Amino acid sequence: MTARIHPTAIVEKGVEIGAGTSVWDNVHLRGPSKIGRNCIIGGKSYIAYGVEIGDFVKINSFVYIPNAVKVGNGVMISAGTIFTNDITPRATDADITQLLDSGPQDSTLPTFVGDGVTIGAGSRISGGITIAEFAMVGMGSVVTKDVGAFHLVFGNPARLKGAVCKCGHVLIRGSLEGQGRATCPKCDRQYSYQDGVVSSELESAS
Repeated sequence: MTARIHPTAIVEKGVEIGAGTSVWDNVHLRGPSKIGRNCIIGGKSYIAYGVEIGDFVKINSFVYIPNAVKVGNGVMISAGTIFTNDITPRATDADITQLLDSGPQDSTLPTFVGDGVTIGAGSRISGGITIAEFAMVGMGSVVTKDVGAFHLVFGNPARLKGAVCKCGHVLIRGSLEGQGRATCPKCDRQYSYQDGVVSSELESAS
């Protein structure tokens, strides 16, 4: 199965696109970059050179992903999400005599999004952070620090609000302090947590 690319999309030289991926209208893919298998890249989204996107990733419309971002498998990036990669950006040198190069600088910060993560619509993701596997970021959030595996965060700035299952259902609302266990009421997967660290246990045979 080959990739499906809308005729209005701009795909630069050096972009690798996996089989079964759909690239929709007015998308701009800079090269070199890598898009995995069976992905959806929504209309009007921009993906810079040096970005790596895993397999089975859904990127909705109007998403901006700059250089130095790596996205794992099975990730959902909802409409209007903006990633950044520099917390001290300037357009020019200090004397305002020339534009700075738009390529990676010493201040460019890498960002990693783990497998199974969901990022809600309209979120803003700071450079230099990791959003660990199966975390969920609520819509409109401003994420300025690392997000742990299975953590539910939202707000401006995004704060820990609980934990979610691999299936997306909320496991725990509120604090993850201390030690405990939780079973997903939707799919029966079991989890344990200790002082904010959530671990997936053996899934129910049912």
